[in-house]
Amino acid sequence: MFNNISYLRKELTIFKAINKWLKNFAYELQNMFFFSLRMLGAMFSRPFYFSETKEQLYLIGVGSLYLIVLTGIFAGQGFALAFSVELALFGAKDYLGRIMVLAIIRELGPVLTSLMIAARVAAGITAELGAMKSSNQIDAMVAFGIDPIKKLAVPRLISLIIMVPALTIICDIIALFGGYIISVFIAHVSSTMYWSSVREKLIFGNIFIGLLKPAVFSFVIAFIACYKGFTSAGGTKGVGRATTDSVVLTSITILMVNFFITRVVFALLKGYLL
Repeated sequence: MFNNISYLRKELTIFKAINKWLKNFAYELQNMFFFSLRMLGAMFSRPFYFSETKEQLYLIGVGSLYLIVLTGIFAGQGFALAFSVELALFGAKDYLGRIMVLAIIRELGPVLTSLMIAARVAAGITAELGAMKSSNQIDAMVAFGIDPIKKLAVPRLISLIIMVPALTIICDIIALFGGYIISVFIAHVSSTMYWSSVREKLIFGNIFIGLLKPAVFSFVIAFIACYKGFTSAGGTKGVGRATTDSVVLTSITILMVNFFITRVVFALLKGYLL
């Protein structure tokens, strides 16, 4: 009898913990949704902080360029090397260029670029905004009649919308060149054959999905990073927790959104992707 009571108590404790987690998750999701709407609304209202936007364009774009270049070159070479070995077994090395376009343009380029930017930029945005909140700088802006979302969050959102697709294009080009190096010097595929295969698959559908994904991912990075920065609490430890949560949540959300975008686009534009 006592064992049954103890078992029921454990079950009740687990149920309460799950119920509490679900309530907290729903509450956070609701707050993030309304915060995202405020950011979107602030984009189209005055004043416009052009100097802050220009600064963020430089920090996010130029500051992440070296990371994107390294990611593109080694991801492209690694992918090409792995598939050249497999294709050689079937005598189909000439299809390496087509596979590189499908993998890089549709998936690896947008996802890897967004994950690298999320790791670098989302952490920086959350830490910066969290530090400003813990030192009461955001409260001082409100006291002076300045909308902190308009001044701090919107320039970062605009910069990410511009720079994430631009950096994705750079990553795609460099990854294809990395695959070209492997194709010519290791897989012994002719240069003409590789680039003709690449051009064959550079069609509307592949380019569209390759640009749609980073555009959507830029909103994910901006919304989560800014929300976590504005809602951080607990001093320096709270800023550290918010920064960690921002990177983890952004990365997971990017992977989830990537799946749903792929599923929807393949259902709607299947004829343009073949």
